[in-house]
Amino acid sequence: MNRRGELDVIVVGAGIAGAAMALALVRDGFDVALIESRPPPAWKVEDEVDARVVALAADAVALFDDLGVWADVLAARASAYRRMRVWDALAPGQLEFDSADRGEAALGWIVENRLLQHVLWRALSKAVDDGESLRLLCPAEVGTVENEADGVVVGLADGARLRSRLLVAADGANSPIRQQLGIGTRDRDYHQRAIVAHVGTERAHESTAWQRFQPGGPLAFLPLADGRSSIVWSLQNDEATRLLALDDAGFCAELGCALDFRLGAITSSTQRFAFPLRMRLAQRYVAGRCVLLGDAAHAVHPLAGQGLNLGLRDVRNLRGQLQRARSRNSDHGAAHVLRRYERERRSENAIAANGFSLIETSFNSDSTAIAGLRGLALGIANRITPLKRRLADAAAGRL
Repeated sequence: MNRRGELDVIVVGAGIAGAAMALALVRDGFDVALIESRPPPAWKVEDEVDARVVALAADAVALFDDLGVWADVLAARASAYRRMRVWDALAPGQLEFDSADRGEAALGWIVENRLLQHVLWRALSKAVDDGESLRLLCPAEVGTVENEADGVVVGLADGARLRSRLLVAADGANSPIRQQLGIGTRDRDYHQRAIVAHVGTERAHESTAWQRFQPGGPLAFLPLADGRSSIVWSLQNDEATRLLALDDAGFCAELGCALDFRLGAITSSTQRFAFPLRMRLAQRYVAGRCVLLGDAAHAVHPLAGQGLNLGLRDVRNLRGQLQRARSRNSDHGAAHVLRRYERERRSENAIAANGFSLIETSFNSDSTAIAGLRGLALGIANRITPLKRRLADAAAGRL
C-alpha cells in the first residue's frame, strides 16, 4: 500500500477468473486485495474427478504458465485433447481438427474446475506467506461500493473499509457488485439444462473431443486422464428431467445412441448433475472506477466450451491495459484505461455469445432442409484449409 493506505486494485470474487486476475496483478507488482466469501473446496488426487470440467484453449494455458501454476496442474491431473470431431445427427458432413496438422502437441486441455481453483488459491496463499503485495480477505463480503473521483471505497460486511484506485468485480453471473452499480443485463433463457457426468466407454476416447449436434441440443464428450469421458449434454428442460430420472442402464443406453456409438457402448456413469442454460450479457463493463470481469460480464451457452476461456481473455486484456497505464505513470483506474478494456472485450464477448446462440438455434431445428444446409456447412468448412485454420485459431484464442 502507498502512504495513504490505498490499494492499487481490489478484486471481488476468487473464482478461476478472479483468482487469476489477482495473481497476475500481484506478479506485476500491484498492491492487491482479493475478497472472497469462502475458500474453494479442497482438491485431492484420490477424490473422484470433479463433475465440472473445462476445455482450456492454448491462450488460457499460456496465461496459467505465465502465472507459474500450469506445471502444478499438469502434475496433478489434466488431459490433453489432440483431435476434435463435430458432426450433425440429421445430415452428413463432419468437421475435424487435429493438432498434428499444426505441428502442435494438443488442441487444448481438459481440467477440473476444482483443481484450477485449488492451484490458484494455493499460489495466492503462498504469495501472502512470501510477503508479496496481496491481502487475501476470506471469509469476507462486500457491503457497499462508493465511487469517488480518484478512487473507490469498499465497505465490508464486518465494518472494515478499503480504498483502491480500481475495483474488479469477478463475483459471478449473478454479480451483487454489478447489481449495486446499477449495470443492467440482456438475458436469454434457453429453456434448457446441461447434464454433466463422467462415463466409461467400450472404446478408447482417442484423446479426442467429440461433439454431435442433435435437434434437442448439442452433446459433447471430453477426454479425461483416467480414460473416461466427461459429458455435457444440452437438452430441453422436459427431456433433461426424463433422462435424469432414468436408472444408470437406461441413461447409458440413450447416451450411447445419442453419440451414434462412436465410442461403442457406454459402460458406466457417475452421478448426473444438471444446470440451467442462460445467456447474460452486461450492458456495460465500467461504472466509475469499477470494472466487470468474467461471468459477471458475460455468461454464454456451453456448446463451444468457451465460457471460461472468454473470462481468461478478459484477464489477459485488463492486465495488459493496467500494465501499459503503469508503464506510462498514468492512473490505471482512469476512465480511458477502463473504456479501452470495455470496448475490446465487450465487443468480442458479445459476438461470441450471440454466435453461440445462433449456432444453438440453427442446430436445434429438425427441419430436413436446414439440417442439409448444416451438414453442407460443416463439410465445406472441413475442406477449406484457410477457413478451418481460422476456426481453430479462434478457438485457441490466437486471433
